[in-house]
Amino acid sequence: MKQSSEVAVVGGGIIGSAIAYYLAKAGHRVDLFEAGQIGSGSTRAAAGMLGAHSEYKEFGALLYSFARTSQQLYEEAEADIRALTGIDIERRTGGLLQLVFTAEERARLSDICSLEGVTWLDRAAAEKEVPGLTKSLEGAIHIADDVHVTPAIACRGFCSAAKISGARIHAFTRVEGIAKEDGQYRIQTSKGEWQAEYVVIAGGVWSNALLQRIGLGTPVYPVKGECIAVTNTEIPLSCSLFHDQHYIVPRNNDELIIGATKVRGDWSTEPTSGGIHRVMEKARQMLPGIDKMPFLRSWAGLRPQTIDGKPLIGEHPEMKGLFIAAGHQRNGILLAPVTGKMICDLIDGKAVPEVWTEAFRVDRLHTDEEVLM
Repeated sequence: MKQSSEVAVVGGGIIGSAIAYYLAKAGHRVDLFEAGQIGSGSTRAAAGMLGAHSEYKEFGALLYSFARTSQQLYEEAEADIRALTGIDIERRTGGLLQLVFTAEERARLSDICSLEGVTWLDRAAAEKEVPGLTKSLEGAIHIADDVHVTPAIACRGFCSAAKISGARIHAFTRVEGIAKEDGQYRIQTSKGEWQAEYVVIAGGVWSNALLQRIGLGTPVYPVKGECIAVTNTEIPLSCSLFHDQHYIVPRNNDELIIGATKVRGDWSTEPTSGGIHRVMEKARQMLPGIDKMPFLRSWAGLRPQTIDGKPLIGEHPEMKGLFIAAGHQRNGILLAPVTGKMICDLIDGKAVPEVWTEAFRVDRLHTDEEVLM
């Protein structure tokens, strides 16, 4: 017998889980479908930085507000998730230290330095903030609001809060097809058929299988990121370190998460010796003492990239009621709350800033110029 829902969310990573959370909180009847375990894909592989400021160059002035809004939504969601579920998403508040090695590099980052909550530190001040930093620094930019969460726990928090708010969660349930019939969507899953008024495709890089079938081609492709974890036995580190898209992120359990490579079009989730070597070499340039820390593990994740570097967030131009939220590249953790709220607002017919809806249109024309973020 066909089961029914109001909104079917396809994908149980942090994007899908945040969408289910905001929809359920708004009173919608939500079913979330995930092919594997909740948060077991790209979400689990991520470092968890909420870097609205450090990604300012990539977002640009117009879309910076999107990322900044998501940072602020995390504060509200953190408190609500804790109250509903008791889950601590491990939002650490030490901020981020963006390292600067030359005067030319500092000049290129002048826009970031003008943002609220950003402070320039000379080399002596940076070394005081983080003992053991490389001696070759020009200085560093301290960004107080670019904090971080533990992605798998944050995803579990959103999903658990959605469930408590009425959403039904279907792990190990693969969505195999979506078709519109008589004003409703028929959803074929590995565990039977469902019917829904709205569908949201939020499966990260795996969304292409469904997007092809609804006329959007294959707009999302993987950018593999290889990472390692070590035990921090050497240096008190309360903030993340960041330089040239590489990072060292401290976790609550004394682990340091170190990443990451960028390998376009590679679908494998196994790290390579060459990739791990590059990650360690970059980490060593930032924090030389990392060489002495015990190695724990390595892994790789697949960031979902679009050709212009911006996610797809919005309604299908012809199939009304079908929404897409995919292609967030390395900013999926940061942008999860604002994406979830935006999808909820679109379904509810609430106002969403036009600059956001236009930038993330799912049918926007792509140029031949690729932007690898």
